Amino acid sequence: MITFDTSKYDGFIFDCDGTLADSMPLHYRAWKESLEKKLGGPSAFTEELFYRCGGMPARQIIEMLNREHGYGLPVHEFADEKEARFVELLPELKPVQEVIDVVNRLGADAKIAVASGGLTFIVRQTLSLLGLKVGPQEKIKFLIGSDQVLHGKPHPELFLRAAELLGVKPERCLVFEDAEPGFQAAKAAGMDYIDVRPFRQTGLHDAAKY
Repeated sequence: MITFDTSKYDGFIFDCDGTLADSMPLHYRAWKESLEKKLGGPSAFTEELFYRCGGMPARQIIEMLNREHGYGLPVHEFADEKEARFVELLPELKPVQEVIDVVNRLGADAKIAVASGGLTFIVRQTLSLLGLKVGPQEKIKFLIGSDQVLHGKPHPELFLRAAELLGVKPERCLVFEDAEPGFQAAKAAGMDYIDVRPFRQTGLHDAAKY
């Protein structure tokens, strides 16, 4: 069970992929299949590298691949192709129950936001499949996707925007994350964070345990 002192915090910010949703294997499958289709063969985007990029927007990852491997992929077009393949795989989605239990344990008046490196409409679909809704009367008050900010993780903008919407000082927020870019973003925002990976009982790929 994930435990913490709720009295220390006024706001709670959750990543989605790999934190609330066991969606990282599906995301990697979408990346692998889309890249192989585009390149006509295997890519340099290994599973290990994928997990180290956890939380980064797709466009940043494509820019990195273009820069480091000379792929010349059209950033926005290929990002759309990859995300479309992920949406096709969404019916296979599973929850990270240990983290969803934290959301359910927080009081009805708790200030909760989801801040994700994914696109807002896809993250909303993901949360919906997990039985989590977003809105003023719901447990999750706000959803901030990478398309709502200029800078993705590890930049702190996503988390700072979440704190702003919740009306909470950054230093009074607790972040739940599963990847290094998210940890860096939380620290840069002046927020405490919990690495959820040690609490996951099932479904954590070896490449995610770095």
